[in-house]
Amino acid sequence: MTEFFTPEAFSALLQVIMIDLVLAGDNAIIIGLAAAGLPKEQRAKAILIGIIAATVLRIGFALVTTQLLQIVGLLLAGGILLLWVCWKMWRELRANHGQEEEATEALENADLNADGTVAGNAPRKTFAQAAWQIVIADVSMSLDNVLAVAGAAHEHPEVLIFGLVLSIALMGVAASFIARLLNKHRWIAYVGLAVILYVALEMIYRGGMEVLPYIGF
Repeated sequence: MTEFFTPEAFSALLQVIMIDLVLAGDNAIIIGLAAAGLPKEQRAKAILIGIIAATVLRIGFALVTTQLLQIVGLLLAGGILLLWVCWKMWRELRANHGQEEEATEALENADLNADGTVAGNAPRKTFAQAAWQIVIADVSMSLDNVLAVAGAAHEHPEVLIFGLVLSIALMGVAASFIARLLNKHRWIAYVGLAVILYVALEMIYRGGMEVLPYIGF
C-alpha cells in the first residue's frame, strides 16, 4: 500500500484518475448515442451490453498491452497512437454540444415518451444495429483507455490495477453522471486532454530513447 504514497506513484495515480474520468465520459456518450434510437425496453439491454463489453475489453487489453509495451518500439508506437487519440478528442471537444446532450438524455431515458417510445429526432434503429455500434466503439475506446492508463502508470503496477478497476466502476455506476458533468463543465475535459497529451509525449520520448540504440545512435 505504501507504493501509492511515493511522489512518482502519486503523480501517476492523479494522471490515471483524470484519464479514466474523461475517457469514461467519452465512452458513455458514444454508448448513449448508439442507444438513442431504441425504445425503453431495448435501450437498457443495449447500454448493459456496452458496459459489459467495455469491461471485458479493458481487462483483456490490460493483460496484453502491459506485456506488449515491454517490446522495444511498441512504447513509441503506443505514444504515437495516443497522440492521434488526443487529436480526435480535441476535434470532438470543439464540436457542438448537441450530440452530447442527446447521448446524456438517452443514458437517463429523458428522451422517451410516457409509453417508452422514442421522442425527438433521434434516428430509429434495430437492437442489433445499436448493439453492434456500441461493441465496435467499445473496442476503440477500451484500447485508448488502457493504453493511456498503462502509459501513465509505467513501473507502478498497483496504479495500473487501480486505474483498470476505476474505469470499470465509472462505466458501470456513473456513466450518465460523468457524461453530463463533462458536458456542463468543459474545462474538466480539456484538463483530461492535456494529461493524455502529456502521457503520449512521455511515451514517445521514452520509446524513442529505447529505439535509438537499435538504429545506430
